[in-house]
Amino acid sequence: ITECGVVSPQTAEEMAKGIREYSGADVGVAVTGFAGPGGGTDQYPVGTVFMGIASDRGVRHVHLRLKGDRDRVRSLTVNHALAQLLEEL
Repeated sequence: ITECGVVSPQTAEEMAKGIREYSGADVGVAVTGFAGPGGGTDQYPVGTVFMGIASDRGVRHVHLRLKGDRDRVRSLTVNHALAQLLEEL
């Protein structure tokens, strides 16, 4: 977090690895991003979401750029996370 920031692909991947290791789950999914209305940066504007997925197949991230208000960004993020989980399984 100190090097890459809270909202970054590296943080999402590390979070996913951590939850998998901590919980003993087969798959770890983690999300970090800027849902709005504030908090975005020039590099990562509001609607930027990084999703980390960790499993025995490895660790990866998905970068999303979502449009809409806070509730819509959060809802779309959950839908994408569930789709990634299903794909991983």
